[in-house]
Amino acid sequence: MDKQDIFGQIDGIEERMGTTYAELGALKKRIITLIEENKRLSIENQQLRKLIRQEETVIEEPTRDMAEEPVQLPGAGYDNLTRLYNEGFHICNVYYGHLRTEGDCLFCLSFLNK
Repeated sequence: MDKQDIFGQIDGIEERMGTTYAELGALKKRIITLIEENKRLSIENQQLRKLIRQEETVIEEPTRDMAEEPVQLPGAGYDNLTRLYNEGFHICNVYYGHLRTEGDCLFCLSFLNK
């Protein structure tokens, strides 16, 4: 084999590897987007099922006062944010709602510790 042929083959392999790496990066971003959307839809589905159950109990209990609003206890918002963070989402103002892919976020943790 000629030296030029060997270097030509190596250059071709290197170029294909770069293209494959770029495609892999784009695929990874798409997967992250799909995982975030899936998690968001799962949470929305749970909330809708909870609302349906609440409405079913209201229909079954006609004596209940319809003007009654559910009372939120103090700290319920904090509990919700903690739950979201534990489920793998950012709660900081920088990346709010995005999936945490690389472990803990210092911004989120500082917000929780306030």
